[in-house]
Amino acid sequence: MRVLARPGSDRSNLQGIELDVVEGDLTDATSLARLCDDCDAVFHVAADYRLWAPEPEQLYRTNVDGTRALLDAARQAGVPRIVYTSSVATLGIPLDGRPGDEATPVTEADMVGHYKRSKFLAEVLVRRYAAEGLPVVIVNPSTPVGPRDVKPTPTGRVVRDAMNGRLPAYVDTGLNVVHVDDVARGHWLACQHGVVGERYILGGTNLSLRELLGEIADIVGRKPPRWRLPHAAVMPVAYAAEAWARLSGKPPIATVEEVRMSRKRMFFSSAKAERELGYTAGPVRVALEDAVNWFRQQG
Repeated sequence: MRVLARPGSDRSNLQGIELDVVEGDLTDATSLARLCDDCDAVFHVAADYRLWAPEPEQLYRTNVDGTRALLDAARQAGVPRIVYTSSVATLGIPLDGRPGDEATPVTEADMVGHYKRSKFLAEVLVRRYAAEGLPVVIVNPSTPVGPRDVKPTPTGRVVRDAMNGRLPAYVDTGLNVVHVDDVARGHWLACQHGVVGERYILGGTNLSLRELLGEIADIVGRKPPRWRLPHAAVMPVAYAAEAWARLSGKPPIATVEEVRMSRKRMFFSSAKAERELGYTAGPVRVALEDAVNWFRQQG
């Protein structure tokens, strides 16, 4: 097993695993060539997952240009199988409230913010490579939670802040939540059984944000949030938080992109992955408990 890791990056999640570490990044063609040399399969799971960045072009350099560079390296090396990790952020959401799936219509104009747009453009690129004959399969994880969220991701911050009582209110939105271990297994199933050029949602349970925060509160023994805030009331807070972030250099507690995204319930169906890959997802309660326990262990 071989992984690409940036020099000086946090490698705590790699401890205890026998693997060959290639130092480099998605902008370094030489390191990508070493990474792909004599590989049976490549899993492209790297992404810049930020819903706010002081320099948004960084997201496009990593998520779009970096994807192109890795696919070129894999094609040059003759890798027989590639799995690209996209996101449900690239998918459409039905207007009638039904869960979205891989066939729900969507355009670039529907993408809210630079993260979603960069992932959408990257997936368009991947599908073009697949049409040209590159053996690449696409997976679209929903909202993974669980242990080892070292940064943490935006999703991990919600879990961490909720368990610490920092989210006393909520907005009317929804997410599809899945254990990160199920997503990992879904990647392997896609590698074994996925159809080239097809995409597969790797999701779990659809929950309103109120239900999600209530589950976390129950796990840690806190009272659940009681107040629902209208989106219009939260938006000025997000603008102010981003302005302070530009001055302080610290990530904002809320972002304009998050508030805009929250106007839709991001519910999805994994029926295609279940039917074609044999994918299954475990109880959402276990995913949240594992995430809470890991954050507690990290202090």
